[in-house]
Amino acid sequence: MVCNNIVKRLRIEHLYTQNQVAEFLSICQKTYSDYELGYTRIPIESLIKLAQLYNVDMNYITGVSCILNSYPEK
Repeated sequence: MVCNNIVKRLRIEHLYTQNQVAEFLSICQKTYSDYELGYTRIPIESLIKLAQLYNVDMNYITGVSCILNSYPEK
């Protein structure tokens, strides 16, 4: 799964711990770790929140595009 590697890289680039991101998503750290390791598929709701947190669009965070665009404003 591509998005688990992207999510991990974004977390590291933004200097967040797994615990911090897990708290942001309102999940336990173990669940978030499973996302990054690819053991558990990341729910779409969490992907949206992560895209907002890192200010990247959904195509980028899911690996559909390698072009880094900002999260769209409403």
